[in-house]
Parts: sequence; C-alpha cells; structure tokens
Amino acid sequence: MQRKILLLEDDLQLNDTIKQFLEHHHYTVLPAYDGYQAKDLLYETEVDLMLLDIKVPQQSGFELLEELRKEGNDTPAIFITSLHGVNDVSKGFDIGCDDYIRKPFALKELLVRIEAQLRKRYGSREDHIDLGENLYYYPKEFRLTQNGQTIPLKNKEAKLFTLLLEHHDRLVTYEKIHTALWDFDEEPSAGSLRTYIKTLRSHLGKERIETIKNIGYRFVPQ
Repeated sequence: MQRKILLLEDDLQLNDTIKQFLEHHHYTVLPAYDGYQAKDLLYETEVDLMLLDIKVPQQSGFELLEELRKEGNDTPAIFITSLHGVNDVSKGFDIGCDDYIRKPFALKELLVRIEAQLRKRYGSREDHIDLGENLYYYPKEFRLTQNGQTIPLKNKEAKLFTLLLEHHDRLVTYEKIHTALWDFDEEPSAGSLRTYIKTLRSHLGKERIETIKNIGYRFVPQ
C-alpha cells in the first residue's frame, strides 16, 4: 500500500516538483494550494503524513495544524517554510509539528525526513510484520503468508488489515475504517466490512481482532 502524503504548498512549481519527486519514490501525493483546500482533502481522505507550508492563503499552516491537533488528529506533520526565526520554529513545535525543513532544501533531505517520521510512526515500509505462528504480513505487497504459502487478500481486506496493524492494540473506529477503505464517492458497506473482518479472522484467529460494540475493532498483538 502506498503511503499518502498531503502537500500544502501555494507555490505551483514547487508543489508540482515535490509531488513528482515523491510519486517517483512510490508515494501518493494529495496537493493543496491553500489551507481550506488542505482541510477539505483531510476530511475526505486519511493520510499518513502532512507536509505543510506555513505562509499559504486562506488559513496558514500554523492555524491548520493547530486546529487539527485540537480535533485529535495526530498524523505526523512536517513544516516546509521560508521562516527562519527561532520563535517560528518554537511555535511550530508547540503547535504539534513533528519536524521542520527550511527552504531552500534538497529533495533528498525532504525524503529522508519523511521516511524518518513514517518509520517512527508505522515502522519500515520494506519490512514484513511477524504475526507469530509462522504468519507474516508484507504491507507493501498486500501479502499474507503462513509457512511460506501466500494467503491471497482482496484490496479492501488488505487495506483493513494494514490499518488495524498500524493501530495495533488501539481502537480503530468505524468512521476511520470507512475513510480508509472507501473512496469519497463510494458508499461504505457495513455488510462488506463484516465479511472482511470474518475473512481476516479465518486466517489470523478470531481472538486477534476484537469487536468493540457499536464503535469499531482492535487488533490484539500476541
């Protein structure tokens, strides 16, 4: 599964340059050019990381991240900015950013910082996940294996499993699942979700995915 990155940058050329570079490195990039557009994208799609320019139209990167953090959104955020003052950096971290990169910057440095935040949050993109009892999951390939044999997963089953693993031992609400599995123009299906859960339990064991009644599910580590 490709990681999704929100890119808030009002410089059209820089936005496009960063987008093309990250897509070349197998990320999905959602470009936004002002704070309101970025907010709309975040309400439509769950992302894995946010790149936020500070001085953008409508709502600044500072204001956007402060609002998101107050709403409980803890998605990793990196400010990309031309502001160089110590007070600006301090304000960014006080608001809740995870890292800062100053313009002009090398794209390779940006990639290193992105990878560092994603590893901290989700683990390595390349690694498999050891689930015990000779079960291994390869998130990038949507592949589950047991005793060396591949267990095929459908697209939404794999997305759901990846989401549960990323939030292991924590509640994942129905709302978060619907956002991750169904596109904005698709209607979420409770019946289909129950089927996906049933399929995953048949491979992992019923006790590994806990139902939190009327709220969501929780993956239980061994």
